[in-house]
Amino acid sequence: MKKMISRRNFLKAAGVSAAALGLAACGGSSSSTAGSTASSTAASAAPTASGKVYYLNFKPEQDQDWQDLAAEYTKETGVPVTVVTAASGQYETTLMSEMEKSEAPTLFQVNGPVGLANWKDYCYDLSGSQLYGELTSDSFALKDGDAVTSIAYVIETYGIIYNKELLTAAGYTQDDIKGFADLKKVADDIQARKAELGVDGAFTSAGMDGSSDWRFKTHLANLPIYYEYKADGIGSTDAIKGTYLDNYKQIWDLYITDSTCDPKLLASKTGNDAVAEFVGKKAVFYQNGTWAYNDVKDLGDDNLGMLPIYIGVEGEENQGLCTGSENFWCVNNTSSEEDIQATLDFLYWCVTSEAGTSAMADKMGFVIPFKKAKDSTNPLITIANQYVADGKTSVDWCFSTMPSEEWKNGVGSALTAYAAGTGDWNAVVTAFVDGWAKEYKLANG
Repeated sequence: MKKMISRRNFLKAAGVSAAALGLAACGGSSSSTAGSTASSTAASAAPTASGKVYYLNFKPEQDQDWQDLAAEYTKETGVPVTVVTAASGQYETTLMSEMEKSEAPTLFQVNGPVGLANWKDYCYDLSGSQLYGELTSDSFALKDGDAVTSIAYVIETYGIIYNKELLTAAGYTQDDIKGFADLKKVADDIQARKAELGVDGAFTSAGMDGSSDWRFKTHLANLPIYYEYKADGIGSTDAIKGTYLDNYKQIWDLYITDSTCDPKLLASKTGNDAVAEFVGKKAVFYQNGTWAYNDVKDLGDDNLGMLPIYIGVEGEENQGLCTGSENFWCVNNTSSEEDIQATLDFLYWCVTSEAGTSAMADKMGFVIPFKKAKDSTNPLITIANQYVADGKTSVDWCFSTMPSEEWKNGVGSALTAYAAGTGDWNAVVTAFVDGWAKEYKLANG
């Protein structure tokens, strides 16, 4: 397995300037429409291939964008392109079901090396494809021996989005928050003065419903993993030690106490709830990625800021945002030769044509690691880029090394029980450490 790639190296390898960093969701947006299906209709233009394309999309928040892009491709080439979008948190289950059908996806996704292990036998070797030739670095390809099994198509970033207007009204600016101690001091003060400030809490609800729990059992859990890997000089492990789980506890405690709702209610709180609280100016802080821009843009571009997720680690004043990729395209090698070629043609068009690169940059807010990538117009990207320009050290995405979805679910359940008061923190530690060893062994024999 490759060592995690830093944000600075991501930018260098992607061949983009700081102003060109684009971001997207890894788990699903609160405003997404799950399970959407559409097929573009044939047009009079001559097809570039005799086959068809069926894309099983991972990202609900980009469903309509992919539907529109598929329709545009069909209008231009006559090649039918179907896009089916899995419900948030249900991609692996949906993929397993769809792969059993006679008309299986010709194009699907894996979330990194762990996800690839389940599907590498279905992956067409992309090493000789035009798509692979457009990559700006081999760092964005996953391989099985010499075979290129999958290719990353977006670089993503997340942190704590905040409302500048509300933070200023409370008497603070971003310059007052340089680490966890500062964040806690500010959040505690806002929580104590919430009636005076007209908010319901410092942080939006940390919902543990399936539309939101990935923010904490995956994205937040990345922080203690990242710091343990960094301290031990590794990029993966068969047995996590939990060195920084006390730090995980203190940021989780902050989220659930300085919140818009009672911690006992988090099991039923959704991603939509968090968005409504943030956009409705009932909370100052909201953990998510810049892919959430369309959800929060009504607050105004100049009113949005982003903070790193501080957890109280030494030297974190030099920490930046969390950057990486867990979205890798795979072409189904069990598809017909015609459908494989049609799929390869479609992907090449997406990353090289004006229509494709514009849609991915402007509508989806992506930075794509391909030579003809366009700058994204997402204003949150400018904020993310500034951390890089200022020399801050980005947090690598280590959650692609999490041993299984079952491990995430175990951690999520333990976090929820702890918040509700029906479980203790030791159960979270057990799910994190013992669960990791168990699931790694199951996944790797």
